[in-house]
Amino acid sequence: MRNLVAGADFGSDSVRVIIIDALTGERVAKAVAYYPRWQKQMYCDAAANQFRQHPLDYIESFTACMREAMAQTGSRKGDLCAIAVDTTGSTPCPVDDRCTPLAMLDEFSDDPDAMFHLWKDHTAVEEAKEINHAFSNAKMDYTMYQGIYSSEWYWAKILRTVRANERVRQAAWTWLEHSDWIPALLTGNTDPNNLYRGSTGAGHKALWNSHFGGLPDRDCLGSLDPYLALIYDRYNTAPKPAGTRLGVITREWAEKLGVPQDTIIGGGSFDAHAGAVGAGVRPGTMVKVVGTSTVDMLVEDKEKLEGKDLRAYCGLAEDSIVPGYIGIEASQAAFGDVYAWFSSLLMWPLNELVPGSGIISDDSAKKLIEDAKKKIIRELETRAEQIEDVDITALDWFNGRRYPFLNENAKAAISGLSLGSTAPEIYRALAEATVFGSRRVFEGFIENGINVERIIMVGGIAKKSPFIMQMMADVLERPVMVSQEEQVPALGAAIYAAVAAGFYPDVTAAQDALCEPYKDSFLPNAEKSEKYNEKYQKYLALGDFIDKF
Repeated sequence: MRNLVAGADFGSDSVRVIIIDALTGERVAKAVAYYPRWQKQMYCDAAANQFRQHPLDYIESFTACMREAMAQTGSRKGDLCAIAVDTTGSTPCPVDDRCTPLAMLDEFSDDPDAMFHLWKDHTAVEEAKEINHAFSNAKMDYTMYQGIYSSEWYWAKILRTVRANERVRQAAWTWLEHSDWIPALLTGNTDPNNLYRGSTGAGHKALWNSHFGGLPDRDCLGSLDPYLALIYDRYNTAPKPAGTRLGVITREWAEKLGVPQDTIIGGGSFDAHAGAVGAGVRPGTMVKVVGTSTVDMLVEDKEKLEGKDLRAYCGLAEDSIVPGYIGIEASQAAFGDVYAWFSSLLMWPLNELVPGSGIISDDSAKKLIEDAKKKIIRELETRAEQIEDVDITALDWFNGRRYPFLNENAKAAISGLSLGSTAPEIYRALAEATVFGSRRVFEGFIENGINVERIIMVGGIAKKSPFIMQMMADVLERPVMVSQEEQVPALGAAIYAAVAAGFYPDVTAAQDALCEPYKDSFLPNAEKSEKYNEKYQKYLALGDFIDKF
């Protein structure tokens, strides 16, 4: 019996593939490939908050990654049965009437507006404000399930781009999320009238909901720009959940990836949501992805959410994360990015003053800087962990605020500094700020009656920083479990593939068989929790103060 399935995780920097035995859970192969153009930061302008990715980065890296993983399967190469993917989101792209990304056409090959708009692209802040006004004042409040509309999401990115680029407006038949385009490419189903639209992207970013009868009203969208009404008209398929069997791979792509020509392609999702599935999310279990930013995810029965207004803290979408449930998603715009900012700040003298100074050779300067970059966060954390208490309070809003109530213009702050404040003390205050931000989101769930019986942490910081994880347990006053899976989103995608191939009747059954067992990794310390409660009140007070500006 052919029993191998592959999950491909398209992250911000690279694509990662994992191949598993769908019956035993054995990890058979894994591979990573980085996006070559993205590594050079081509088509990006950080100062303008513009982050674009060329479709060829995805194609080339995915091809190399799959071929490497398939080579590792050896004699079991012919056993591959299915593939499913996850991607960042909202990461939409303008496409023509055959779903070809405009950037793959000669006349648009170097136009950033014709490429995939990465999730963290914030060029559409003003358009998001207009959308919020229109959506919240329409015949129905279209923000009721997702809260304030973000510049990171589908409609805002489209509106901003077609206003700024007339050529794209004229050429783009519709816009596709990255997670929907890859399945279309692999199956050859590039008919815009019969596309796979995943429930996650449709619900959380395009605001599809059965309560609305689909997307926000055509007239409402058209009032913002007639082009959005055209996109409404061309969004012809109702969303389907991840794990749906979409068809089999084309002969061209089978040969390109080195996989069997009847490999099944399953419907995919966003990376964080696939990560929640790979970690074992289910009702009562919150999965928190802790990396450069955070995503907190839960699933719940629709009936248990009736009458609850959660828009200040999170978004709700039908059949997202785990089909059959309402997917609940909340997030912090910056977590690890806060530590990276402070590290970069401290590295400024080395980066700017040492090279070319004549004090040491250029080669020695390069080695010194590389060594410092590798060690600085680890050393700061080691010193910060030894500090019993610090009278510095910080806010984690370095990339705006997503809770409570989205405010992309919100700014971070640090108070309580003195001439005696040290780098480790400031680092500790920043660490506390990020964890206090997590608590504020968590309290939003609890105050609204959302059941949370266990907390599972995944991501780079979860695995690499016992200091942050212990602080998380102390601040939340709950035990914290940490996933040991190396490629959690890719595993979630592989679970979707296993369901699409028919190995399991649904995602939950596949999780029971394929997800790791857990035990409490970090237990709360009551004495420290009491101290953190006092500091948390200062954090809230600082946020209230900064909000007035």
